[in-house]
Amino acid sequence: MLVGIFNIRGCTMAAKFTKQYKEPKQVIVVEPSDIHYYQPLFTLIGGGIKLFKSSNRPMAQVLPRNAKWIKDSVITFQPESNNIITSNGDTIQYEIMIVAMGLQLYWDKIPGLIEGLKNPDSQICSIYGPEMVTEVFNKIKKVSNGTAVFTFPNTPVKCPGAPQKIAYIAEDYWQQKKIRDKLKVVYNTSLPDIFGVKKYADSLWAVCKKRGIIVNLQTNLLKIDPDNREAIFQNLKDPDKTFVQKYALLHVTPPMGPPSILKNHTNLTNAAGFLRVDPKTLQHEQYTNIFGIGDCTNTPNSKTMAAISSQSKVVYRNVMDYLAGKEIRSVYEGYASCPLVTGYGKCILAEFDYKLQPLETFPFDQGKEYYMMYWLKKTFFPFLYWNLMLKGNWDGPEVFRKYFNVFKRKSTESVN
Repeated sequence: MLVGIFNIRGCTMAAKFTKQYKEPKQVIVVEPSDIHYYQPLFTLIGGGIKLFKSSNRPMAQVLPRNAKWIKDSVITFQPESNNIITSNGDTIQYEIMIVAMGLQLYWDKIPGLIEGLKNPDSQICSIYGPEMVTEVFNKIKKVSNGTAVFTFPNTPVKCPGAPQKIAYIAEDYWQQKKIRDKLKVVYNTSLPDIFGVKKYADSLWAVCKKRGIIVNLQTNLLKIDPDNREAIFQNLKDPDKTFVQKYALLHVTPPMGPPSILKNHTNLTNAAGFLRVDPKTLQHEQYTNIFGIGDCTNTPNSKTMAAISSQSKVVYRNVMDYLAGKEIRSVYEGYASCPLVTGYGKCILAEFDYKLQPLETFPFDQGKEYYMMYWLKKTFFPFLYWNLMLKGNWDGPEVFRKYFNVFKRKSTESVN
């Protein structure tokens, strides 16, 4: 068997398949990067909670030994002939291809953003990207008065909770430094609500109200004037209306979308450029020997690391069934999770499904702020990622959820 797996989101899949297929060249990883990043830590790095060095390891250390690593990029997909072509001109044939390309960051879509990020005096920053994240906390510490603005773009994003998490952490920092009364903290989001799941949205609205964080819905960043520290926003309810907002700090979540190379292959994608897969089986709708996982697919779940952990089990089982000539049976229910850090030592652990209904693991109300959830985000999840998930040994919390739900039912029965 030859499996083509692309980009760092495929490390988990490579680890799973190399347990079954140990011969050289049976599992191939095509990935140009030298460094692998655990991106969920970027929020905590931006808030001064974790060090940057804890977020990355050499790619050679995280890829399974039995996988063949081709350090190159894919430039052409040829699904009719089961081939891909790399930037070096190599043609690789596959029996199964798993596409795990993630999202591409489109910094250039906002005029003034790239220029502002390069200017150390502009007070523009972003946790999205290893080149940017190390400057975020430095710029947060420079603020002493004025307006701090945090944005969410009018596109899909990886970890949709992150743009507001960094706002909560920064606000908490300014509170601890006793300068909060000199600052206005604003969260401008393109979305129609603060969060997609009502239970957690209600909790976050309460957090913002208590702490005086201003939330502007359906508000999209159009361009930036770094020299004058001004940001121009569009009112999405009335797109012809724009307004200018001065800032002392501007944290930008850049527009994102499917990788350009994927969008160029319309036979593989939907109209928006995302890999076209069945949302339950994660098998391509047209080419049955292609599967997708993670942010590059058209599945309607929230694009998070937790979603990938649950998807990986489904993809693995369905690929094995496909190769055995069996009916594909494993189903992904849309599980996603977002640890919504609301400050130092506080976190709401949101878990939900395709229907945006809570799908909680623990036997207590996860709509509240807990230190335990903060500890999971800060300490346990990174451990789990490096030591279990990247080695193909983590399929999500479903087993624990079933176990804890037994206690939840018993607790309810005893009360009744």
